[in-house]
Amino acid sequence: MPKVAVVTGAAGAIGSATADELARAGWQVIGIDVRRPADGAAGEFIEADLGAPAGVDRAASAVERRGEPLSCLVQCAAIQVTKPMLETSDDEWERVLRVNVTAPFQLARRLVPHMRDGGGSIVNVSSVHARATSPGMAAYVTSKGALSALTRAMALELAPRGIRVNAVLPGAVESDMLRAGIARSGDAPRARDRLVASTPLGRIGSPADIASLIVFLAEDERAAFITGQEFVADGGVLARLASE
Repeated sequence: MPKVAVVTGAAGAIGSATADELARAGWQVIGIDVRRPADGAAGEFIEADLGAPAGVDRAASAVERRGEPLSCLVQCAAIQVTKPMLETSDDEWERVLRVNVTAPFQLARRLVPHMRDGGGSIVNVSSVHARATSPGMAAYVTSKGALSALTRAMALELAPRGIRVNAVLPGAVESDMLRAGIARSGDAPRARDRLVASTPLGRIGSPADIASLIVFLAEDERAAFITGQEFVADGGVLARLASE
């Protein structure tokens, strides 16, 4: 019987790359997103807005109705608001937290009872912004810091079930979110060049870079003794002293 993985944010750059990588590795993939993937990402698809309680319930119920044991939950879905803290509305703040933190908590709470006996894994996609950040990111930063903390709490509580929980913290990765951020600078080519120059490995990450790490953590065969950890994949950015 193939292993079954649920991937949220399956229409996004990292989510779709992860779904494809899992499918190539022989997994059966169930994708969840607010919109259908344009390129027909691997596996089945559930259309749901995880920023609303009804959307979380819709997604979880669709998975539960399948009646198959799950082996992995990959939580990639995320939104970002880039505004000064003093200009961020309550609605913007709350929606970012609902999508980026509350939905992962609620989905895990619903789907953990359906994970296979004695094992399985959860991979939460946090961000380097959980460790270090820049102005205008208060809601997003708070959500990713909370997701990293939630990962540790989940790892401890789910260890008796044999379920491993880890977080991946991507840096700059080619995606709509990154391109939107670069565009806001007013000089996208120059902003991209600065970003590349500030990365020790000398390039922006690809969605496949992150997907391969997620799949490694998902698999019990290769990551059986890893839980409660955060894995940074940022090309070396956080390793550099800011005072250099």
